[in-house]
Amino acid sequence: MVTNITNLSRSGLYDWMLQRLSAIVLAAYTLFIVGYILTTPGLDYGQWSELFSQVWVRIFSFLALLSLVAHAWVGMWTIATDYLNSRAFGEKSVLIRFPVQLICFIALFSYLVWGIQVIWGL
Repeated sequence: MVTNITNLSRSGLYDWMLQRLSAIVLAAYTLFIVGYILTTPGLDYGQWSELFSQVWVRIFSFLALLSLVAHAWVGMWTIATDYLNSRAFGEKSVLIRFPVQLICFIALFSYLVWGIQVIWGL
């Protein structure tokens, strides 16, 4: 049996719902950005900077960043527990799975901190 020590909510249903909700937020953000690019002819740095100086765009971008991190974590955790926990690896599969999850966690946390710095100019 797989222990739920490294997933977000300790419930498959909540992870599934989080995955779907984060996908909706990411789709909406993608449509917003693509729509802005397509409807703004001759887009330059000034227009782009003006867009991202608005607080609601920064909040939307931050929400998209959080959604991306949560979506990636749930997906990575699911893949790691499905494929790195098989009988092929034996009883010591945690010795393979945990380092993979740790590396992914460090990468996602780094991306989150970097994204916050970019979005809010910290």
